[in-house]
Amino acid sequence: MDLSAESLSLVGLFASSFLSATLLPGNSEIVLVAVLHEAPARKWPALLVATIGNTLGGMTSYAIGRFFSKPREGRALAWLKRYGPAALLLSWAPIVGDALCVASGWLR
Repeated sequence: MDLSAESLSLVGLFASSFLSATLLPGNSEIVLVAVLHEAPARKWPALLVATIGNTLGGMTSYAIGRFFSKPREGRALAWLKRYGPAALLLSWAPIVGDALCVASGWLR
């Protein structure tokens, strides 16, 4: 199977977006900018791939919280108890966003 450089860049963008949306550190925005710089005509596919990667990464964090972890009381958990599902609008935020997804899975 012959993959072009543009296709491989979208695969890398997906991986970066997915990992950045989990508890692992990452910076998918830099990868997105690099992909757009190299292939500006692929703007919409790149945005779609980044969005899908981020969404699946957030869902993975939720699943980890729901099925695998038992977090202790913390800031993210307190926010969710106080504000409920509306707090998940901040799931995109650096540092606390991933913890909010894990805590929401734990709280179900």
